[in-house]
This record gives sequence, structure tokens and C-alpha cells, in this order.
Amino acid sequence: MEVHKDLEKLILIYSLENAVKYDSIPDLGAVMGKIMAKDPELRKDAKEVSKIAKDTIDKVSMMGKEERERELKDLLKNFDFGGEERKKEKEMKLPDLDVKEGEKVVIRLAPNPNGPPTLGHARGIVVNGEYANVYDGEFILRFDDTDPRIKRPLLSAYEWYIRDCEWLGYKPDRIVTASGRMPIYYDYAEELIRLGKGYVCFCDRESFKVLKDRGEACPHRDQSVEDNLDYWNRMLSGEYREGEAVLRIKTDMKGENPALRDFVVFRIIYKEHPKVGKKYYVWPMLDFESAVEDHLLGVTHIIRGKDLMDGERKQRFIYRYFDWIYPKTIYWGRMKIHEFGKFSKSSIKKGIDEGIYDGWDDPRLPTILAMRKRGISPEAIRNFMIKLGVGNSDISISMKNIYAENRKIIDPKVNRYFFVCDPIELEVKGAEERTARVPLHPNFPERGVRELKVKDRILIARKDYERFSRKGSTVRLKNLYNIEIKGDRAFYAGERIEDIPIIHWLPDGFSKKMKVIAPERVYEGVGEEGMKSGGVVQLERFGYCRIDSVNDEIIAYFAHK
Repeated sequence: MEVHKDLEKLILIYSLENAVKYDSIPDLGAVMGKIMAKDPELRKDAKEVSKIAKDTIDKVSMMGKEERERELKDLLKNFDFGGEERKKEKEMKLPDLDVKEGEKVVIRLAPNPNGPPTLGHARGIVVNGEYANVYDGEFILRFDDTDPRIKRPLLSAYEWYIRDCEWLGYKPDRIVTASGRMPIYYDYAEELIRLGKGYVCFCDRESFKVLKDRGEACPHRDQSVEDNLDYWNRMLSGEYREGEAVLRIKTDMKGENPALRDFVVFRIIYKEHPKVGKKYYVWPMLDFESAVEDHLLGVTHIIRGKDLMDGERKQRFIYRYFDWIYPKTIYWGRMKIHEFGKFSKSSIKKGIDEGIYDGWDDPRLPTILAMRKRGISPEAIRNFMIKLGVGNSDISISMKNIYAENRKIIDPKVNRYFFVCDPIELEVKGAEERTARVPLHPNFPERGVRELKVKDRILIARKDYERFSRKGSTVRLKNLYNIEIKGDRAFYAGERIEDIPIIHWLPDGFSKKMKVIAPERVYEGVGEEGMKSGGVVQLERFGYCRIDSVNDEIIAYFAHK
């Protein structure tokens, strides 16, 4: 990474501000947070930036209080942040983590890969990845895939998660797959039994629920350690049917919360696992597997939805019995997106299987695959999720918020083109042959122009034709000339720029069939030549789109207005 002197100066300013504010050694996490907020592009160079910040903090640590204040004052006089930049920087900051001096932050994202990441998962990717970057910590992607039936993993989803993390700007430092580490969980299950804290229960579900609701122990709770080890080994040997035996952890059968009373930590499932086949059929419950992994991976901070609070309460029994220290936890509220309602991976899969959706990247879906296909930029999603923060209140948002972020990012970058939806052909009486020179971007003339050669026949959108033909209106063809539309005829009406409606158009014979696939419908018409496959464009008076392919027909996916 090439280091610009302004970056070093900025790091020094933030270090001094932190030191002066708290009259202490600058906090690395706070300094890194400000740097990343000011220039999100530096995330990919987080390690190098962190090294510069550490060196700078060492220098500031050697200064006295008055020297820090004097140095900061001098620097602020000659450094131009810009008012908007300062405001943006504040908006982009995540709350500080509770980090002890010298503590290495280890953060994990632990999805079940039974489908691709959605916008809800993007929040977890961004927040966890961002904290890892800010604190120069470790970002672990762990697949909690130990349910081969109800939340059956999808093989493609493993790669989708890895790719989407990287696309959003957070490449995992380590990738762990739970289904590949089953012997570890078996060892800890055996240790739990030897500690007298686990037992094999043969009660059926309904019978145990009756006992649990009464706060009464089941008849198997007081079995000897030797008996439980024997029953456990028989479970592993496949001697029991599904539901015939489970391994429970001893808690408090009189506890206030029935969900925490001697809950199941292992159960038998004779279902082939997509990743490891038929190798295992005794599977850990999520709370047990996750608790063991968080400890073994050295996770210091867990950030998750508040609906998982009972999960923490269960895991604390496991941590207590093994004499482990539980990670620090932050809970956030649920995020609901108006446009998508109550989507779940299971409902999406059902819709795909039934042919309602074309696949996991169908533009009607809230998956990252769909967002990428539509041309939503990773920066827009990242910025929005950071601004959203980690509050524990439930929130309800609109996709318009993400669209607004995306518009700010892509509008200066993308070129403009014409798309005529449901075209009507008009012959313009009195018009001479000419070539229209239309800017690729009105604010950047240096990018050049598109040349549209037109004779006397043009194509305009049906909605424009129906709107203006009834009134006999005069309109301006953008970057060409004025026409008067009378019924099914059009007449050349001069070149003068007047206060009249401006519509887009295309010359007959100089365009391609085009289809724009949007969440609500498919728009068909003709598009201007010159659009490149894979690029994002603005279709004038229509919206932003990603061009998926350009062959005999242009296929585009609609992003937003």
C-alpha cells in the first residue's frame, strides 16, 4: 500500500484527539474506526493502516499533555477535513467495543448454510467484519451446519457465503465448518458425562415435556456416570432409533425458564449430510456446538440478534461446567425490510422448487446474490449497515434507504443510455437526416458522446405517445429536436429549446431488442447499442440497471430509480 502523507497526518490527528479527550494513551480501535469511516476503501489495507496507527500511537504516548494539545491545535489549523466529511465520518462510526488493553479481538460470523446470505445476514457480515478491521482483530466465518434435516445445508451456500463476505469487503481470516469437526464435540460430550453434568435420556418428547413443565426430573437423570457412558457409546454405535435416546445437560429442573431445564445437547438423526455423507448420525444441538467452538476459536465478542438470548443462557451452563470464560455479547434488534416482508430461507427454497422464483438470485428476493445481480454496490450495503449500528431496538426499514446510498455511489460513475419501453414507431415529417451527439454523462463531458444517426423514423415509449398524442403536444426529443405529435403522425417543430416536455427516443434500425427484469415485472422494448455486459448504467428516465448480457437481445436487471 502506498501511504499518502495526508493519511499519516490524519492518523496523527485522530490519535491526538483521542489522547486529549480521555487524557490517556490513544485507543487503537477508536483511531482505526475513524480512519475506516473517513475512507472505506482503506478496509482492504486494514492491516497496513493498523501498523501505521500503532507506530503513531507509540509516538503520541511519549508526549506530555500540553505537547499533545499544542500539536493537535497546530495540525487542525492546516488540515482541511471539510464539513460534510466530518459529518459523514460521525455517521459511519460503530460504537466502541469493550476491549481490554492488549486484548486481541476475535469476531465470528456463524451462519447455517441452508441458503445464501440475505440482507439480514449482510448486517452480520458488515458489522462483524468491520469490528475485526477496526480493532486489527480476526474475522472467522464458521458454518454451523450440524442439522442435516430441518435446516439442511445447501452445498452451494458454503461458497456463496465466502464470496459474499469478500464482495462486501470482509475476507474471512479463517473458515471453519462444524460438520467436519464432529469428533471434537463427541469428546466434550463424553467429558460432560464424566463430570456428572450430562445424561442419556430415553423419555419421549411428550413425556419429558410434562415433567419439565412440572419441574420434575426424569427417571434417567440419576443414572451413574458408567451407565451414561455406556448408553452414549451405544448412541454413537447406532443402536438406538431416532428419538429413542438423547443426551441432556443437567441444569435446574426448578428453574424459572422451562426452556433451560435439562435441555438436549445431542440427538440422533439418520439423514445423509450434504457435506459429510453418512459418516455421523449423532448430531450436536446448535447451542452446544457453538459454545464449544466459540471457546476453542478464542472468540472474544459475539454480536447477534436478541432473539438468541436464550441461547446464551444455555451456553453459560456449558461454560460454567467446563470452567470457561464466556465472550462479551452485544444484541441487536430485528431488522424488517418493508419490501420483502417475512421471507425465510425455507420459504424462498419452497418458492424456487415450485417455480415461483427463477433461483436464489431472482430480483424479487432479498439475497445478496439478487442485490449483486441487480447492480446494487457493496459499498452501499456496507455504508447502510454501519449507519444502522447495533442498537437493540427492532427496526423497520425500506429498500429506498439502500437505494439512496447506492445512488450516491454509482451516479457519478455510470454512463447514460436510452431504453424505449414498448416502442411506437413514428415518421417525423419535415425532418432531415442527422446525427445526434448525446453525452455519456452530462456532468463529465470528457467521457465523450454517443452518436445516434437518425433519418425520419424514430421510436418512442408507448406511455409517452399515449400521453402527448391525444393533446397534439409539442415535445423535445432529447439532444435532437422538437416534434409535434398529432394523432398517429409527428412533425418536425424546430430546434429551439423551449419549456416543453423532454422525452427519450431511439432511431429506427439503430437499436437492439432489450428486456429489463425488475422485481415487479419484466419491461420489454429496445435499447441503445454500446452497453457492456456486466456493467451498470442509467437508463434515462427509467432507472439504474445492471446489464447482464448483450447478444441478439440486451438483458438487464433493474436496480432502482
